[in-house]
Amino acid sequence: SSGINAEWPLRPGERQIQQMIQFIDHEAEEKETEILAKADEEFNIEKGRLVEQEKQKIRAFYEKKEKNAELQKKIQLSNQQNQARLKLLKQREDHLDNVMVEATNKLRVISNDTAKYEMMLQGLITQGLCQLLEPKVLIKCRQNDIKLVNKVLAKSKEQYVALSKLDVEMKVDDRDFLPQDIAGGVELSSRQGKLKVVNTLEVRLEQIVNQKVPEVRSKLYGHNPNRRFFD
Repeated sequence: SSGINAEWPLRPGERQIQQMIQFIDHEAEEKETEILAKADEEFNIEKGRLVEQEKQKIRAFYEKKEKNAELQKKIQLSNQQNQARLKLLKQREDHLDNVMVEATNKLRVISNDTAKYEMMLQGLITQGLCQLLEPKVLIKCRQNDIKLVNKVLAKSKEQYVALSKLDVEMKVDDRDFLPQDIAGGVELSSRQGKLKVVNTLEVRLEQIVNQKVPEVRSKLYGHNPNRRFFD
């Protein structure tokens, strides 16, 4: 009533309650601070884990992309090398074919040299007889070679008998002939055509070329150190 504001002194029970309230508030503040700190720590840990995980994904993505690019580069290089190798092989085979054509063209003029061609026919007949080893043999030739073939039969038989100690009866087919456009040579058969030896010049050339292909390749292109097998 005198105008002086003064607080009423707390009673003992009220003071205790006030102290308990202050204690609870303090504990709550500490707990809140602890929870927030733990939450921040867990958030930072999770954030770091997620960031590292994304980094790993990005690294893996670019590593895969780099490997794919390197693989594509190797595949492209391999394809280019294979194409170049195939092109080279094609050129070599074409060249060998040209050699064959040239040799075949040279064969076609051999029969123009009668003496040489006569000896060749004799040898071809003898070789065919030695392959057949039959008592009766039919010989087929080009129509314009009949005279030459008949001329060399006796010498061919003589050579055959000396080599094989066997006798043989030969007949030249005067009805069915070898094609006129071949370079020459003969075809021998027995037992109604069941056994046959083709000794035309083209066939002999092909046999020789097949046997000599590695040697021809070496002479044309040099030795290949990577080649382990030969034809």
